[in-house]
Amino acid sequence: MQIGFFTMPIHPVNKDWRTSLAEDRAAFILADELGYSEAYVGEHVTDAAENITSCAMFVAWIAAATKRIKLGTGTVNMPNSHPAAIAAQMAMLDHMLDGRFIFGISPGGLASDAEVFGNLDKDRPAMFLEAINMVLKIWESDAPYNIEGQFWNVTTQRTQLTDIGQGIMPKPLQRPHPPIVVTAVAPFSKGVTEAAARGWEPISANFLMPEWVKSHWPSYVAGCEKGGRPADAANWRVAKSICVADDMATARAYATNSDSPYRFYYNQLLTKMRKHNRLNLFKHDPSMPDDAVTLDYVCDRLIFWGTPDKVADDILAFRDEVGDFGTLLYAGKDWADPHFGRRSMILAAEQVMPRVNAVIGSTSAVAAQ
Repeated sequence: MQIGFFTMPIHPVNKDWRTSLAEDRAAFILADELGYSEAYVGEHVTDAAENITSCAMFVAWIAAATKRIKLGTGTVNMPNSHPAAIAAQMAMLDHMLDGRFIFGISPGGLASDAEVFGNLDKDRPAMFLEAINMVLKIWESDAPYNIEGQFWNVTTQRTQLTDIGQGIMPKPLQRPHPPIVVTAVAPFSKGVTEAAARGWEPISANFLMPEWVKSHWPSYVAGCEKGGRPADAANWRVAKSICVADDMATARAYATNSDSPYRFYYNQLLTKMRKHNRLNLFKHDPSMPDDAVTLDYVCDRLIFWGTPDKVADDILAFRDEVGDFGTLLYAGKDWADPHFGRRSMILAAEQVMPRVNAVIGSTSAVAAQ
């Protein structure tokens, strides 16, 4: 199992923006230095806590500061931009990263973003599909373009001067396109099935109960069968909130105290999900009453905290419950204490994952006998 990194991120609203951006950048650079395999960053335009407004700009900012890690958009909210702009920017990113780019896409989940871009009351799943289809069509086509859709049109026919380059859109370095991933945030996700059928891979969100993470595997298998390809657990990414310290008392305090960045993170999400009638994501049983979905309940079930031994045991127990997967994405949180934020990432890479992989290797060897 590989370790990667995923951050939305969520910071205190009154935190200096320069500080939070610098800390997010430092987390990605640290992940690269520690050998994390890949790292993703989210984007939102209308949220003072989730304050990276463009994942593409952030990836471009850190591209030259990283050496080995693959960097991904996590995710580009497709209905909020013109497909031609997305196609051009992602192609450029792929070249800037010399092919270390992963294209993460979604319909977008923040209602206020949808409102500000004028698509709150539109069919955003349909917009999402049209947008990604247009991006892929641009990348596989030569100028002049004439791509018509319900929501957008893409053409350079009237203005092309292709002999000097005008009217020609860029193509990514990786052909036919960079790897595409989708974030799965719903139980029994039909989107995972459709994505897998098209050759794309899933990321299971870190705010889903294990019962719903488990439901993504059969959806992925069904999609792979539909697309005529084998389902490989190595391609399944699962994000988890992880807090590792050298001793239990330090880990407990940082993960569970009232001023914990982990509790702050889940309080933000819980408030939003309650407002938009999506508490089902936090329920281990759909029949649970909404009042039972408390912050303590959510944090107790969704945060792995403790020493490297305990966190490794938690990850292995989680894997036993949901099934095998290829990459554990360490879900980034605000660095309320920068030293602890760094130390937790270091321990996860250098002590937790070797323990996990030692057990997985032993299990695999026994199974093969």
